[in-house]
Amino acid sequence: MQILRQGVESESDVFLLRQRGREIAAAVGFDTQDQVRVATALSEVGREVLAAGGGWASMQVEHEVVRPELAVELVAAGTLAFPDRSSFTGLSAAQRLMDGFEYDGRSRVLLRKRLPGYGTASAPSLTRLRERIAAIAPVSPLDELRAQNANLATALEQVQRKQEELLQLNEELQDTNRGVMAMYAQLSEELDETNRGVVALYAELDEKGVALQHANEAKTRFLANVSHELRTPVNSVLGLAGLLRSDSDALTDEQRRQVAYIEASARDLLRLVNELLDLAKAESGRLEPTVAPIDLARLLADLHGTLRPLATNADVALVIEEPPAVEGFASDPELLVHVLRNLVTNGLKFTERGEVRLTTEVDRNVGCVHLAVRDTGIGIPVEEQEKVFEEFYQVASPLQTRMRGTGLGLPFARRLVELLGGQLRLQSTPGVGSVFTVSLPLRPVPPPHPTKPHEPGDVSPRGIVARQVLVVDDDEAYRHVLSTMLQGIAGHVLEARNGAEALDILARNVPNLVLLDLRMPGIDGAQVLARIAEEPAWRDLPVVVTTSARLDSTVLERTALACAVVPKASLTPHTLRELVAAHAGSTP
Repeated sequence: MQILRQGVESESDVFLLRQRGREIAAAVGFDTQDQVRVATALSEVGREVLAAGGGWASMQVEHEVVRPELAVELVAAGTLAFPDRSSFTGLSAAQRLMDGFEYDGRSRVLLRKRLPGYGTASAPSLTRLRERIAAIAPVSPLDELRAQNANLATALEQVQRKQEELLQLNEELQDTNRGVMAMYAQLSEELDETNRGVVALYAELDEKGVALQHANEAKTRFLANVSHELRTPVNSVLGLAGLLRSDSDALTDEQRRQVAYIEASARDLLRLVNELLDLAKAESGRLEPTVAPIDLARLLADLHGTLRPLATNADVALVIEEPPAVEGFASDPELLVHVLRNLVTNGLKFTERGEVRLTTEVDRNVGCVHLAVRDTGIGIPVEEQEKVFEEFYQVASPLQTRMRGTGLGLPFARRLVELLGGQLRLQSTPGVGSVFTVSLPLRPVPPPHPTKPHEPGDVSPRGIVARQVLVVDDDEAYRHVLSTMLQGIAGHVLEARNGAEALDILARNVPNLVLLDLRMPGIDGAQVLARIAEEPAWRDLPVVVTTSARLDSTVLERTALACAVVPKASLTPHTLRELVAAHAGSTP
């Protein structure tokens, strides 16, 4: 809305323009300093307009913009002098004093000043302002000079007060800076001390970490080195117990009971040793799955047969549901059976009544097989559900005192499932039961390994089936077990305590079959196999490797030259007769 329009034809018009500009600036809310800025800018540009032959000035309040502002337009009859923006002319002074400055390069100048506080004036008030401004009479140069001096004095007083305030603020700031610097120095010293402590702590943690890593490696090396020494005597005890049991007619009932106890205890010890060693292998990453196609229906049927004798509580039913048809499923069957047997056994241990049920679900969308073991047992509290997967941890319960266990089953089961590329999850409610779910991927069937563990056939020949068999083992007790088992199977049994002795015997006499231990001091079984393959006279000699080690890919790779690889724990007179008959290839 336009408030003022007047001509600029004389010096008195310039004074009047200055006076009216100051009044308008005060009316629309500008403070004293901004009033002086507006009045001075109008005076300076007004003089330039007067010097250019006169003209006119217009002032208005604009509300249509983002922020309302006071706009002043001055137009000269001639050309305004604005040759150099860096020089101090009337136009350059106005440019510095106002918020907006527009110059068309000839005769028109537009000045803008934003209204304070985003304020606006109503139309009636602006109309009254316009009438009041129009009634202002021109003043003399002396009066205007006095007004300018008064404004200048007021401005100087304000500047002086601001300067005093700035000096005071500067002193306070210096005091604050000194305090901040002192605090910074203190904090810096404390931070340096803390950093030194942190560095020392990290160094100590690194040392502890290295020590723990060395201890873990030492544990793994220890378990790996003693695996043969632990498993071999246990297998010997099992073999000797089996020999005693096979001659049951010569034993009394009490002796047969004692032999059964010995055999059961030896099998429990062998199971515990195998769990410890396999857990150590899984932790060190040396336990490799042997992936093969799995007939899930047959695997679960066999598992049901082996677990049925464990379901001794008449109030607990063991149910293994027939799985749906699964094509293309491949995993390590031995590790999978180990996991499922462990989960079902746990369910039977801690279920007093109800059932333990194994179900299978195939999810083709995500490519997974889910095997769930559900029980109606005592359940596991929420705060204990992750702890049961820690080594040697057992949940305290009334049933726990009556059940034997080491606390290794569930941790090992989870590691085996992860090793197979799957997940083992637990859901449990105390007093209701637990659900352990094994989720395994549907893997492509890998090519078969060239060396296969021996699987006994249906043919069980009787009588002497081999003229001569060489038994190579560093354990004297197990050599005695094999030699005794071979009576009635081989016409003559030769024994060698190590690989070097076996090679000496072969240099003098080539048997029909060699039963070869894998781990021996000096020349081990793999080296003996290599020497037999290199010697033309021995190249066709069948060799069956007997070992206490788990038949993983590493063992099968080292025994690729053997015609069969069998675990010592699985050898019986019956299976040994089948082995000799299948591979000896001669008659007495």
